[in-house]
Amino acid sequence: MPRDVPAPEHEHDRGSVVEVLRVALGLGLTSFGGPIAHLGYYRRTYVERRHWLDEATFADLVALCQSLPGPASTQLMIAIGTHRAGIRGGLAAWLGFTIPSAIALVAFGLQAGNVNLAQAGWVHGLKLAAVAVVAQAVWMMARSLAPDMPRRAVALVAAAVALLWTSAFSQVAIIAGGAVVGWLALRPPAAAPSGPAERHVPRRVGIAALGLFAVLLAALPLLRGVGGQPLALLDAFYRAGALVFGGGHLVLPLLHTSVVEPGWVTNDQFLAGYGAAQMVPGPLFAFAGYLGTVAGPAPNGVAGAVIALFGIFLPGVLLIFGALPFWSRLRAWVPFRRALAGTNAAVVGILLAALYTPIWTSAVVAPVDVGVVVLGLALLLSARVPSIAVVALCAVLGAIGG
Repeated sequence: MPRDVPAPEHEHDRGSVVEVLRVALGLGLTSFGGPIAHLGYYRRTYVERRHWLDEATFADLVALCQSLPGPASTQLMIAIGTHRAGIRGGLAAWLGFTIPSAIALVAFGLQAGNVNLAQAGWVHGLKLAAVAVVAQAVWMMARSLAPDMPRRAVALVAAAVALLWTSAFSQVAIIAGGAVVGWLALRPPAAAPSGPAERHVPRRVGIAALGLFAVLLAALPLLRGVGGQPLALLDAFYRAGALVFGGGHLVLPLLHTSVVEPGWVTNDQFLAGYGAAQMVPGPLFAFAGYLGTVAGPAPNGVAGAVIALFGIFLPGVLLIFGALPFWSRLRAWVPFRRALAGTNAAVVGILLAALYTPIWTSAVVAPVDVGVVVLGLALLLSARVPSIAVVALCAVLGAIGG
């Protein structure tokens, strides 16, 4: 059978699209804890309980999604759904996993318009929770993505550059610089395990998806000047989703640059929403739904949320469908693995810079705030207290202190 043609459905024992949607929806309602925790939920559900794929295939798909820009845990969900039920299964898995958190955060955004976020004590507590959550993310990611001195050096240089040069282009340049340094100077990580034998996405579909990804990335900035605020909103969220590696917390600096600096969203609104995003299950990229809801000028509300969510998730969807047919060859290329090591270290540095500003500088305004952040971080690092409980505690302490 030609490699470009997916095998018949009965040869892969694929489940139905409805089954994929149902299981993904269940995870979307219960997967608290952010991208790293999602991997654990996926493994228990898809490898241990349902046996939809084996350990080697799961590890291979994790490696693929961590190598691509976009929301890694959501892309992994799409890849698993595609492995089980083809392209329609991948889309069903994406919708099921994303819809619960998107609805919750849009609802929060609609209610936030009736609250003075600058004066609410519980909102200040959510901002302090965001400091603790991002600090934990920096710590955990540095341990895995910058475990040795060369990669730590790349991360520190990236953080310094991000603090001194603040623009949307600077973050792209830092990531590109990390890739170049990795390609020239870093040792390549071990190759990923062998992938699944079958490919469920034809090469022609992969090429079309990659082509559309590139066309939109180049065309949207040119069109936003003539398309008004709807296209400007779409472009901002599309670029954020297209240029961040690892997803989750790493999208924070790009989103802040995209919506706070133009004045569409205030810094208080941004950090309050980010804190609230820690309290819902599912992908952190659903935070875009909140931002689209509260953004100004119009479109905002539900219309703005739909544009923002579509814009931020679309690049990741296109990239995972574009990469699946070619992953076996790409992961065996040593220069790619070297560049990826440098890129991962650079994004740790970008997140470290964002932890300082705007997150720390705008949230921590009194000595007692430091205590709340330290308490929240200690609870998160203990791994004994779920993140939703830590965020709720910070909100309560903020309300009491406020």
